[in-house]
Amino acid sequence: LDSIDGKHARRTQSSTPLGELFDHGLDSWATSIFVLSFFSVCSRDNGKTGVSVYTMYIYLSIVLFNFMCSHWEKYNTGVLFLPWGYDISQVVLIAAYLLTGAVGVEVWQKPLLFGYYITDALVILLIGFSLFLSFPQTLYNIHRAHLKKTLKNDSLYEVLLPLVSPLLLFILLTVWVVLSPGNILAKQPRLFLWMVGVAFSNVICKVIICQMSSTRPELFHWFLFPLALVVYAAISGLLGWTEEAVLAMFTALVTAAHVHYGVCVGRQLSEHLNIYIFSLKKRVQE
Repeated sequence: LDSIDGKHARRTQSSTPLGELFDHGLDSWATSIFVLSFFSVCSRDNGKTGVSVYTMYIYLSIVLFNFMCSHWEKYNTGVLFLPWGYDISQVVLIAAYLLTGAVGVEVWQKPLLFGYYITDALVILLIGFSLFLSFPQTLYNIHRAHLKKTLKNDSLYEVLLPLVSPLLLFILLTVWVVLSPGNILAKQPRLFLWMVGVAFSNVICKVIICQMSSTRPELFHWFLFPLALVVYAAISGLLGWTEEAVLAMFTALVTAAHVHYGVCVGRQLSEHLNIYIFSLKKRVQE
């Protein structure tokens, strides 16, 4: 139903910024959950088959980066251009679930062609579509808006500002993954990847709100500061055997903060626009 909500809102004349934020904000979170569910289907690397946790991390990062680029593009051009890769990804996921249901999980554990597995082909397609189709299209659309003088931001600093926090977030997370003394990603892959998805979702939601309200995003997202402390304590050995417990606490913190942020913003927009979130009825003016 992802592509139907906007059509239904326009049909019922109920299109609002709240609906746009609700749709894209939840998409930014669901994107990581879709990837995690796919990994659960095709299984973790066991030395012969499956996907390694590091491939999972790169895969998830690329998907989130593509999602971020689309909203970075809208922040600068005012137009949300969603490449057909988004629809293809949903169709591929549905096909993967149906294939697993019909054949069984064994389909992911047998070579497809020349010793390569289906997961290998999917990862290659993802990287290819991202690096050679989606991201270049984003840059082209921004360049075209620049030539037409329709960019919403004049300076290069303003254009690149929304990318600072996501890139720093990715750098900090990657440092933790690579330099973790306890190999935290291998020990807690679901928890770590869940935390990655929630943190990126909150960063992206704030960019979405900025492009909707034509305001400037913050240079450093507040998640970066506690994350930097946790990463430093982890890679320096200060956390020791408590690294997994600290990851769980940090994950709980960012998840609670993200839910709180979404509820607060939803209520504020609901009151400001005099509408309900889950109903077409108008709010009663006090």
